[in-house]
Amino acid sequence: MLGKGKKERMVPISGKALAALTAYLPRRTELRHQRTGSFDPQALLLTRRGQRLGVRRIQTLVQRYGALGAGRPDLHPHALRHSCATHLLEGGADLRVIQELLGHSSLSTTQRYTHVSLDQLLAVYDKSHPLARAKRQRSG
Repeated sequence: MLGKGKKERMVPISGKALAALTAYLPRRTELRHQRTGSFDPQALLLTRRGQRLGVRRIQTLVQRYGALGAGRPDLHPHALRHSCATHLLEGGADLRVIQELLGHSSLSTTQRYTHVSLDQLLAVYDKSHPLARAKRQRSG
């Protein structure tokens, strides 16, 4: 897959997503334009008219389903990318691996995700560590 800057991107895919994609691919040709019968053979995701699903339409769908499912009408595709990277980092993934997955040329770009994880780590420490609790009780 080509991303920003025409860089090749790797897209990890879960078992459920792979199963859905496997079921969708043979039926994709059914999404042909009703009048002309044409469809874009290079596109993975197609509209009902057989055209490539565009960036703006994907943004609209993410916003719509973000509002319905997560109560977040401000959700956008980049937030999903950021969330994925953050979850990988929290799960112990190596920062260099995340850099490769995201297609960042510089590690410093990827390191933006570490502050979220570090903040959460400090919050857990403050909540759980006996010395942090004792310090909180003395100051509170």
